[in-house]
Amino acid sequence: MKKVSAVIVLGFLSLVCCNKPQEKSFPVANEHHELKKVNTSVKMVYIPGGAYKPFYGADSAWVTVAPFLLDERPVTNKEFLDFVTANPSWRKSKIKSLFSDSTYLHDWPADLELPPNANPNAPVCYVSWFAAKAFANSVGKRLPTLDEWEFVAMADSVSINARSKPGYSDYIISLYLQKNRQFNPVKLSTPNYWGVYNMFDLIWEWTDDFNSILTTSDSRVGEYDDKGLFCAGSATSATDILNYAAFMRFALRTTLRANYTVANLGFRCAKDSIMK
Repeated sequence: MKKVSAVIVLGFLSLVCCNKPQEKSFPVANEHHELKKVNTSVKMVYIPGGAYKPFYGADSAWVTVAPFLLDERPVTNKEFLDFVTANPSWRKSKIKSLFSDSTYLHDWPADLELPPNANPNAPVCYVSWFAAKAFANSVGKRLPTLDEWEFVAMADSVSINARSKPGYSDYIISLYLQKNRQFNPVKLSTPNYWGVYNMFDLIWEWTDDFNSILTTSDSRVGEYDDKGLFCAGSATSATDILNYAAFMRFALRTTLRANYTVANLGFRCAKDSIMK
């Protein structure tokens, strides 16, 4: 049944297309303009990097991931509240519609008020890519790239790459299917091999280039440009058709635009490493 579902997803994605945007470049938030710094105490984990085969690409295409630092868990409600407190232009009532849709911080009753009964240590959701980027900049970090995120996501609790293990994908899917998981606090589950928590059990997460692998032209050509960051496209270059959990992630990414917000979509931060 899961193989059939994977084929359905693949077929759906290969049929999805988008009109090419106008030549005018997509607006980008000026993250440095009047952005006040915010202190953060979250632990960052050193990831030494390595080579891995992405879910998409040619069969022989391996990608080298350079060493980097990654937050050990997602950004929380409390941390995002601190951010918007220090940076009024990113508050619910102040953010420009250019940088977020109408559901930005949807469940917050006021600019500086968390949802009723919300756990301050649960991941923040209903934030756009633009807002996530601005937060990361305010704490001196950045969003992880898709390759960085997926490289860390290959690990289970005891090994760097658990993709070939029986039940690896099924276990992740079981976590994805849990309802209201985004309301649980961070760091209650077991960390993976790297010491990173909550890669799958709480939220979906933004990456800096969240769907840059998608195409804007005929899927059989396989070419893309920067405008592909904001379009849905082809899944015909999948290298691991049996990894249905990865299908689910990439299916979600095809639906996103940078100003979208989703009830269970949040983020964590990364940073370049000076260690080699």
